[in-house]
Amino acid sequence: MNIIHWSDWRVPDGKPLDLSSLPTLPDPRSEAQNGLWPARMNALAVQLNGLQSMLYACKTRGLLLVLQGMDTAGKDGCIRSVFAHISPLGVRAEAFGVPQALEKRHDFLWRIHAKTPALGEMVIFNRSHYEDVLVPKVQGKINRPLCEERYHHIRHFESLLHDSGVSVVKCYLHISKDEQKKRLQARLDDPLKHWKVQASDFEDRQHWRQYMHAYESALQSTSSDESPWYVVPADSKAYRDLFVAELLVHTLQGLSLTLPSPPLDLAHFKLR
Repeated sequence: MNIIHWSDWRVPDGKPLDLSSLPTLPDPRSEAQNGLWPARMNALAVQLNGLQSMLYACKTRGLLLVLQGMDTAGKDGCIRSVFAHISPLGVRAEAFGVPQALEKRHDFLWRIHAKTPALGEMVIFNRSHYEDVLVPKVQGKINRPLCEERYHHIRHFESLLHDSGVSVVKCYLHISKDEQKKRLQARLDDPLKHWKVQASDFEDRQHWRQYMHAYESALQSTSSDESPWYVVPADSKAYRDLFVAELLVHTLQGLSLTLPSPPLDLAHFKLR
């Protein structure tokens, strides 16, 4: 039985989205059951491991999980928690930073396509092609027509992945500005986390509202039946991870995976 009512957090295709109206903490229905979260997470780990093994064995479908969010939203932590007990075979995480010189000389999806899942693979994008309709938009490096054009290309790109057998699940990790302040301070206070601190973390914080508008536009313009966006309340790390784990299990179960037939007639083989 699912604890998370994640269908409530799915972004409707093309409808106006106001992130400020959506909570960054669990809804009361789920929070009332938070004592069940650890046991549920353990059960999901077992299910997810089995489904990933099935996906790898079948090699008929793939899965792409896109994680986006403001700095400190928990993309790294979510990956560590949700995939902690999954076989590394057939699973990989890809991170996308500022485009390098060669990447800038290609279309904005060039560096993305090579990292997408092969059939049988599960891939996690820690940031993604959506960076190219967020940061440049806030910084004024692309205008509205170009941004709309990129939304169009993204929708077709994700439709191509879907038609090629890759399911695309996209999660926006929704944290409050106050929670981000706490997490940035924790990084400053912990020498083991100093390597994570970047000037952009603090610069982007000064443009919080502009980033929220950019996310609202991107999410509502690119959520579809084939590749939906989910707004994940992420001020609670435990709830965030449980949300993503349940969503992945649900998605993989919907693929109706079956193990392939053995390549040999096993009846002819006997151990001596």
